[in-house]
Amino acid sequence: MATFTRVVLAAILGVVVLSVESSAQRPPTDGRTALTLRLADYATMPMTGSPAGTGNTGSLARVNVLREEPGGANRFFVNDLNGPLYILDKKTKTFTTYLDFNGRDDRTGLFDKLPFLTGYANGLISFQFDPDYRRNGKFYTIHLEEQAAPGTTMPDGKSVPGLNLTGYTVTPAIKTPGEVQREAVVIEWTDSKISNTTFEGTARELMRVELNTRIHPMGDLIFNPTARPGDPDWRVMYIGCGDGGSGEQKSEMRNNPQRLDTMVGKILRIVPDLSAHTDTSTISENGRYRIPKDNPFASVAGARKEIWAYGLRNPHRLTWDVDPASPSNNHLIAASIGLHAWETVYVIHKGANYGYSEREGNELLKADNTMDKLPEVDEIPVRLGDTVTGEKIGPTYPVIQYPHTAEGGDAITGGFVYRGKTLAALRGKYIFGDITTGKLWYADYKDMLAADDKNPATLAALHEVHVKWQGPAEAADREHPTMYSVVLAAYKSRGGTDPDLPGTSTVSGPGRADIRFAVDGAGELYILSKSDGMIRRVVSAD
Repeated sequence: MATFTRVVLAAILGVVVLSVESSAQRPPTDGRTALTLRLADYATMPMTGSPAGTGNTGSLARVNVLREEPGGANRFFVNDLNGPLYILDKKTKTFTTYLDFNGRDDRTGLFDKLPFLTGYANGLISFQFDPDYRRNGKFYTIHLEEQAAPGTTMPDGKSVPGLNLTGYTVTPAIKTPGEVQREAVVIEWTDSKISNTTFEGTARELMRVELNTRIHPMGDLIFNPTARPGDPDWRVMYIGCGDGGSGEQKSEMRNNPQRLDTMVGKILRIVPDLSAHTDTSTISENGRYRIPKDNPFASVAGARKEIWAYGLRNPHRLTWDVDPASPSNNHLIAASIGLHAWETVYVIHKGANYGYSEREGNELLKADNTMDKLPEVDEIPVRLGDTVTGEKIGPTYPVIQYPHTAEGGDAITGGFVYRGKTLAALRGKYIFGDITTGKLWYADYKDMLAADDKNPATLAALHEVHVKWQGPAEAADREHPTMYSVVLAAYKSRGGTDPDLPGTSTVSGPGRADIRFAVDGAGELYILSKSDGMIRRVVSAD
């Protein structure tokens, strides 16, 4: 872990300029009083873990993503990494299993090879609705498969009577240099009757990508919310693909996030619909999707044409902010989990190199995974295949970072720029947190954009966020400095027996709060937590 002897903070134009040498680093702050969010329990997830378990098995429900169904205010869709994709009725707070991805061993779901016990990010990772879902019934999922596991890569439709698998075929895995343990699979689902709670329709595998280890898979899918029919970005999908754990290795696979002939450690951009954008895109190698011709490496021989940006460790959460006052001022934001030193947030630009595995945060990452100051000539060679080309590129640095220390945490949750109406104190602020410790912060979005200036020392200031919540045995709300104590109290009330919380990490120690953020269609904020299997709504902020 990097250390720093001196930290100099100076507020300039609302951002913080960080001058770094070598000692323990604190997140840049400006001393502002902590904002407090009041939470209300919204829904209790069906228990897929064991109250007496540890690690993954001890998380009561591994809730990962919540999205409101487009075009209506009655239903959420929610996934549990252990396999279920649920429909959550917003009025009754009841869950209905829509699809179950877990067919491992004696389980009866769709996929025999679904890994869910080992590795924190596994199983059914994420899902996303097509922008035209109300008319075409399409949505997309990411799940993982472990090729050494018994069974077939074909889905077993017995648990989904309405699923028509006629013509379904498995795609060839897109190769990744080095040993491979898992594959990330993207599937397009078309539900012919979206008004009920059962799936009736077809599925089509779009791609599968090899992953070197059991960490940092393909993590998120998103569409540009400002795009409309006829626009170049209409129904064009952006995918955050982790490095599969390759970038921290001592072997040649360490270069995979930098190699332009790999899909890992990248933001990808594709057109899922083969009938869309036919004049401005080409068909992929596997024939299942199209690739826009304006992707930055679409005409570079030997490069993966799907790449939009690269050099990322684990961009597991993507969000697209749109300022209602200026709809053209929209940005794709990625939260990326770090190695030993920094948790980061990036504004994503076409063709940019975010440095990993030669940079972490705004520092040099050396081949032995220790940190150092940036070189005087701050450039990284462009890699195509095993060889370094004659070209070099200056890395693009984060707009937010916090350290792996007691003031920071282990793994960034991702977050959202709040654009709802309920929480006036949060409007125009990027709210996020740390997965394991449950710490919460916000940054002013204007400061983030100001920090997107190609200067590695410029970072947006972070401001602490506390929470108020009425626990199961309490008569009124009580303030909590982090989400950890909230999750612990609820975990115990649901019968959890671990004295801390399930799981462990370097900064959090024994126990992980395991929190994530979500927003509904109106932009209102929710906090999801795996250890206690709860969904909570933020009802006020002051």
